[in-house]
Amino acid sequence: MKVSEGCCVEETSFSILFPAYLEKYLQDSWEEIRVVLQGYHLKGVLNLIEGSMTVKTTSKTSDPISILYARDFLKLIARSVPLSQAEKVFQDDYTYEIMNIGNAVNNTMRFVKRRERLLGPQGQTLRTLEILSDCYILVQGKTVSIIGPEAGLKKAKKIIVDCMRNIHPLYGLKRLMILKELEANPEMKGKDWSRFLPTYVKSHQKSVKKKKPHNRDAKAKSIFPPLPTPRKEDLAMETGEAFLQDKRHKGGM
Repeated sequence: MKVSEGCCVEETSFSILFPAYLEKYLQDSWEEIRVVLQGYHLKGVLNLIEGSMTVKTTSKTSDPISILYARDFLKLIARSVPLSQAEKVFQDDYTYEIMNIGNAVNNTMRFVKRRERLLGPQGQTLRTLEILSDCYILVQGKTVSIIGPEAGLKKAKKIIVDCMRNIHPLYGLKRLMILKELEANPEMKGKDWSRFLPTYVKSHQKSVKKKKPHNRDAKAKSIFPPLPTPRKEDLAMETGEAFLQDKRHKGGM
């Protein structure tokens, strides 16, 4: 194989598995995906039998980092991210993260409710988060895919993590809106912004049962059954009254 000057000598490849429900979509969109990869002198192979997508360097690949971007590009495609959004990872000022939120909550019903809270009514909460963070966000099953600038990705990630920890995303969105206004105001540069930012305090605290103090004077429980109640005759014999009564009777005779 003839290699052009300044190009990769050895072939590098990455394979990404995709779920079965994406098979039809990938078949229809593979030509577009292949064109994107060809733009960076990379080769893409779709294997429907193994359920995988493979990207390889070619003799014309001049940028070694492009194969890593292509790997991330296919990862996002496998998570149902649209082609136009996934293609942004080839830009140097863009990054991405695929968050696994499935392990954040143990209870399934609680997880579903918090995920719906993140989306908001008709997806409005998620759309607001996208605008304020300048990121593209896709909630798919138990994962969240984020694509955007690093600073915006960190902001979006924090609100998503807080939402899974039962902190409503509206608190974080309100904070981001205030920060955006302060950043746009030239008079606020170099000043302390803490007094303008809202602080979140949990209103509901878990009730902790107070332990009863241990009574050291309490008698130790015995494994034996309680003693029988003494009769009047037994008590009289213990005190000696029974013998005195006998003597009185004898003396009176």
